[in-house]
Amino acid sequence: MVFYFYHMRITSTNLANPKEILWRGKKIITGIYKKPVAGPIRLKQESVDNDLIADRKVHGGIHKACYLFSAQEYPYWKSLYPHLEWNWGMFGENLTVEGFDENSVCIGDIYKIGSAKVEVSQPREPCFKLGVRFGNQEILSQFIARSNPGAYVRILKEGKVKPGDPMNLITRSPIELTIKDFFTLLFSREKDPEVLEMALTNEALPERKRLKLMKYKKKGGL
Repeated sequence: MVFYFYHMRITSTNLANPKEILWRGKKIITGIYKKPVAGPIRLKQESVDNDLIADRKVHGGIHKACYLFSAQEYPYWKSLYPHLEWNWGMFGENLTVEGFDENSVCIGDIYKIGSAKVEVSQPREPCFKLGVRFGNQEILSQFIARSNPGAYVRILKEGKVKPGDPMNLITRSPIELTIKDFFTLLFSREKDPEVLEMALTNEALPERKRLKLMKYKKKGGL
């Protein structure tokens, strides 16, 4: 497998204030409406400092402390949703990253960003709040088909990150399971057995993810 490494740099740091939305007749609070901030943000063990996490069952925590999304994806999505008021943070990411490539970044890769050290833990899986943000629930299937979901990271060393900081690879994962390959595995009915085995043996993935895939395998999926 050949990997191409690109120079990665933080384009924007983004935080959210609480926003109330209406979903199926119920009022809920969300933190997906993130906006760029001028100064640095602090990556903490289970969250980004001063960032709203409305539902800690599916956001935040050790394996989802900070969300990264590629700056290169913005032109594609702008072409699909030109009527929206665009700015960095549209996908709910804390860090918009120039040069981030799901075909190269692997689960378990360790990076230095600013004064923080992080480990790639899993891709982002879209939920209805992304649909609310874009005013169209069809974006969920579009997002899955696009297969460039960005990634969550674990915080190995807390620290501050600001726009312009490089994102430097410190340690390459011993299991070369890319973000894109794993994301494709999650949403495929017929799962690639080689990619599945890579996922099952990759301890950087949350245990819950690996257990779910193991159940699939034991049921005769492969």
